[in-house]
Amino acid sequence: MRRVVITGMGAITPLGLNVEEYWQGLKEGHTAFGEITKFDSSAYKVHLAAEVKGFQGKEYMDFKAAKRMELFCQYAVAAAKEALEQSGLDMEQEDAYRVGCSIGSGIGSLQTVEREHQKLLEKGPNRVNPLMVPMMISNMAAGNVSIQFGLKGKSLNVVTACASGTHCIGEAYRSIQAGDAEVMVAGGAESCITPVGVAGFSALTALSVSADPKRCSIPFDRERDGFVMGEGAGVLVLEELEHAKKRGATILAEVLGYGATSDAYHITSPREDGEGAAKCMEYALKEAGIPLEKISYINAHGTGTHHNDLFETRAIKKLFGEHAYEMKVNSTKSMIGHLLGAAGAVEAIACVKEIQENYIHETAGWQVPDEDCDLDYVTGQGVETEVNYALSNSLGFGGHNASLLLGEYGKD
Repeated sequence: MRRVVITGMGAITPLGLNVEEYWQGLKEGHTAFGEITKFDSSAYKVHLAAEVKGFQGKEYMDFKAAKRMELFCQYAVAAAKEALEQSGLDMEQEDAYRVGCSIGSGIGSLQTVEREHQKLLEKGPNRVNPLMVPMMISNMAAGNVSIQFGLKGKSLNVVTACASGTHCIGEAYRSIQAGDAEVMVAGGAESCITPVGVAGFSALTALSVSADPKRCSIPFDRERDGFVMGEGAGVLVLEELEHAKKRGATILAEVLGYGATSDAYHITSPREDGEGAAKCMEYALKEAGIPLEKISYINAHGTGTHHNDLFETRAIKKLFGEHAYEMKVNSTKSMIGHLLGAAGAVEAIACVKEIQENYIHETAGWQVPDEDCDLDYVTGQGVETEVNYALSNSLGFGGHNASLLLGEYGKD
């Protein structure tokens, strides 16, 4: 199999509009939760979210192009721009048909649906925007990134709810391994802090109803009561190793393994015994040929819902046994909320930074131990420790599981 490395990263997050701002926020334990400003949430049970602040699409692309994109696409283009610039990839020197795109969105644009449905009711069908469909559908994140940067290779949009970003990176990795591409621009984007988005997840009782920004997204804490909705995008440039070396690219990390399974159990709840997630992690490690005892860190899906945190903890213990108690497990969602289809991508970026700096960020907000969630969740503050490998998990509604194993390039 051809080896795959990461040569660029870009992020639009509630903690910052680039990778460095985002990473510094994670290192310093900052949280991005506040009152919803995108609409009047006074009639809702949920009032907090993790919104992206200060973003202007026209700063990253042509004004006319930005007007034809909804926010999730703008976020994707902005993150891809940063990632490609860091990678130093010169498309004029590349075969554009060998450079692809794999960017997912779990939902697409609820803003478009809400706005155009209102027009339909108030003004009739002839007033619906002709661009409604291309602005709404979730594949347009990948489509717009491909158009903006001239990526003519395979263009994918894996939609697996909250596992979309991780699956998109994994399938991009597979595409390069199989020889379908030399480079893949991969990740996820989401922006659905909207009336129907918040109402829908609230009706599922999936969202935290806490009014305290310090105690709303508290994965693995006994008092957790749901996740906090976030938004943004994460994009990585994945590249075949020899291609990257030939052009003198700086290699940030290596993708070593990818696992994907289905719980085949329930439309929203993971399997209670954690078997599906455990098998997913096992596949990623088996592909890499890395023994269980060499894994010391997992970036958990860690949403802050009762079932997810409990069953993911069970999955880790099911696979790793007693070694699970020697590992560090954290949740990036404790600081930026749940970015849904973009979550796995921004969490993969956090993993790369942790490998580079040998620093594991804390799980913020954790205070009250849960006897059933009894692993080391890196609470109180981050820790400086050697990070040779990072295992990143994403678990989506429908039972979709994805795990990525990332490692330091050149490390045995």
